[in-house]
Amino acid sequence: MTSDDPAAHAGSTPALRLMNLALHGLFFALLGVLLARGVLDHGLGPGALATAALLAAAYAAGGPVGRIRTTRTGALLWLAAVVLLWIALTLLHPEFCYLAFPLYFVCLHLLPASRAVLAVAALTGVVVAAQAGTEGGLTTAKVLGPVAGAAVALLTAYGYAALYRESRERQRLIDDLVRTRDELAATQREAGRLAERQRLAREIHDTLAQGLSSIVLLARSAESALPADPAAAANRIREVGRTASANLAEARRFVHALTPPALDDTTLTEALRRLARGAGAGFHLDGEPHPLPVEAEVALLRLTQEALANAVRHAGAQRIAVTLAYLDDEVTLDVFDDGVGFDPLARPEGERRTFGLHGMRERIAALGGSLSVESAPGEGTAVAAALPLRPADGVDLLAEAGAR
Repeated sequence: MTSDDPAAHAGSTPALRLMNLALHGLFFALLGVLLARGVLDHGLGPGALATAALLAAAYAAGGPVGRIRTTRTGALLWLAAVVLLWIALTLLHPEFCYLAFPLYFVCLHLLPASRAVLAVAALTGVVVAAQAGTEGGLTTAKVLGPVAGAAVALLTAYGYAALYRESRERQRLIDDLVRTRDELAATQREAGRLAERQRLAREIHDTLAQGLSSIVLLARSAESALPADPAAAANRIREVGRTASANLAEARRFVHALTPPALDDTTLTEALRRLARGAGAGFHLDGEPHPLPVEAEVALLRLTQEALANAVRHAGAQRIAVTLAYLDDEVTLDVFDDGVGFDPLARPEGERRTFGLHGMRERIAALGGSLSVESAPGEGTAVAAALPLRPADGVDLLAEAGAR
């Protein structure tokens, strides 16, 4: 209803500006009607006319077009001047007491709540006193009329204040929702960037890093064989070229998030069989193969590459076995080697070996599957993955594969 900072009420919202304009219009309309009536019916004297002119000028100076009310002090001085001129005019001609009604709202608008009520009461007392000097003296109607007008002004102002507070609260909630939406959008963008970064990290580790390691090993082997066996060195150099070409294709593929070259125009079963053969590992298939979504086939291919690379480069294994099984409700992949083994929980220096398995665990988990690694020093390593065909979230991998 009121504010300790009158400048804040200069029209901060369209509704408030409209109310101010209506209030000023009511004041000048009443003043014009009362002046016309006074001149025509009662012959207002020069003093009353001059006071009315001063009142109009003072009100205009701080009302619809003025700038006096831009500070708290200016607003209070302006209100005091308007009220004093109105009292003087009412004493000269009691009919001008009707201007008290718009002045009620001015007081309620500019003053703190407690002072505004006192000001309204004081203005009502002036009106009653002015009515007492009119013809017929003070009557019940002349008392109840001003009191009722003051009550209506108070109730209207309090009701508007409640609506204004509700509107401000609603606007605050809307601002909070907009801010939360923007924060959520920013979080989603950041999550997307992190997911893409993780994808690239996994792809680089699973493809380029392994390929470059193979190239380094082949180059060293070719260098050592060159003096004694040029033909073997040439073969290794040709293998370096093939590996580099495969790495280039992989780099182009994961930049565009396409199917790996190892799965181009072939099935997952054949791709894993070739990988196992290249690593000197055995391959076994259980069940009847059926199509899987690209994401599932890529995950199983990458897991096989990672497990074979670890077995060949780190485990010193003599025997490696890869088993792909198609069951009724899941697809499983097992890679076993009889190498030196390791303790996954006690190998802080094994970041290079375990990073890939950590990334594969995340990739398999994203498809609703599970990945386990069992190993111990001197006992080899077993990597086992399972992808459900109908995960708990209701996504049917078979249906997705059929939709491709």
